[in-house]
Amino acid sequence: ALELAQELAEELWSAGLPGDLPELEPECRSLLAAFAEGSAALTGCLGRRARPVRLCQGCHGHYRRLLAQYGSIARAVGNSSESHNCAKSILTSDRLQIVVTLSEFFNETWEAANCANCLKNNSEGLSNSTEEFLDLFNKSLTCFEHNLQGQGIDLSPNNYTEVCKNCNETYTKLNDLYNHLQRLNRQGGESAHSAHLCIDVEDAMNITRKLWSRTFNCSLPCSDTVPVIAVSSFILFLPIVFYLSSFLHSKQKKRILILPKRIQSNANLVNIQEKYS
Repeated sequence: ALELAQELAEELWSAGLPGDLPELEPECRSLLAAFAEGSAALTGCLGRRARPVRLCQGCHGHYRRLLAQYGSIARAVGNSSESHNCAKSILTSDRLQIVVTLSEFFNETWEAANCANCLKNNSEGLSNSTEEFLDLFNKSLTCFEHNLQGQGIDLSPNNYTEVCKNCNETYTKLNDLYNHLQRLNRQGGESAHSAHLCIDVEDAMNITRKLWSRTFNCSLPCSDTVPVIAVSSFILFLPIVFYLSSFLHSKQKKRILILPKRIQSNANLVNIQEKYS
């Protein structure tokens, strides 16, 4: 049997085999080629924009096109028969299911990055709030760079005061907007990833905060200073109020206890005076 199989294989190879798989129709080959090109384009985009993170704002077009290409494969049916449709031939004809695996990888990466939180509902572009945040982010970096250039070559920590002073307003707006977007996102989502903004915004804010606090050693004035001082003062005075009230309460008790003794002593004195009068 083994010799027969070898002879059959030799005959097939000598006769020549087509370059493409015989069960893959031209329409399906075209769809598979488009998906392969889309996967390569999206992979390259993700790799180039991995640091600093610009995945959502730079690769959403590639991702949207890849979704459409995968959908075309899943819906396409060949012309010959139902058993040779593109979905079956490309997606489920082998154990590895490469196209399905690639599609799941891109979907999981996109969801983990929370890119939907930065895009419009149709994913055709960045949302207005994201554009506003990125605009403030760029202004903050421009302010940092401008004030550092003005200081010349002396960039010791003691000379970062100009950065802190001149860029405080822009940085405060950026920080406030980020906190506002975080609150809105937490109120509107219930999934595990909904507590986070998209990775582009998070990474941009992390970079800015590290520069502001660690590199430049700047501090952001707290807007709630007065309430904090009031609450702290109240807490500090609580022990004094407690001990003072305890002291007055105990003194009042002593007066109540001593008062009958004085009355009794006065009565005895009157009785003695009447006895000897």
